[in-house]
Amino acid sequence: MTETPESFDRDRLIRLSGLEYLTAMLGGEIAPPPIWGLMGIALIGVAPGEATFRACPRPEHGNVTGTTHGGWYGTLLDAAMGCAVMTEVPAGAYHATLEYKINIARVARPGLEVEAVGRVQHGGRRTGVAVAEVRGANDGKLYAGGSTTCLIMTG
Repeated sequence: MTETPESFDRDRLIRLSGLEYLTAMLGGEIAPPPIWGLMGIALIGVAPGEATFRACPRPEHGNVTGTTHGGWYGTLLDAAMGCAVMTEVPAGAYHATLEYKINIARVARPGLEVEAVGRVQHGGRRTGVAVAEVRGANDGKLYAGGSTTCLIMTG
């Protein structure tokens, strides 16, 4: 029988620091949020103040013009920036996106593998500010970028 990762457990989230929680997720001990699977994105690295994702848009992520929907980029960037902030959240606290902004520089066509790297610019007691870029995994071209402010909450 294959063991499956633990699904979301709020008590565990609060008990661990954000970096510990994401490291456990990266190690397969905690299941990622279901939306990541729906959007074709995966956490591939965490370090203090940084989170890295790999993603590949699929045809079902398209919009009415047949290009990748802006919401796909938004989800990927929100995950990268939010998880970067999460790496600096202490045990007993969690974060939520307060606002984010994205800019799409070029179309990531279905099947194109990209990487999104989120980096913290400010990690405070009440807020965290981060930026992220989405670049082609093979060509290094910039596809999108963004910035966020996250609220840090306790309990």
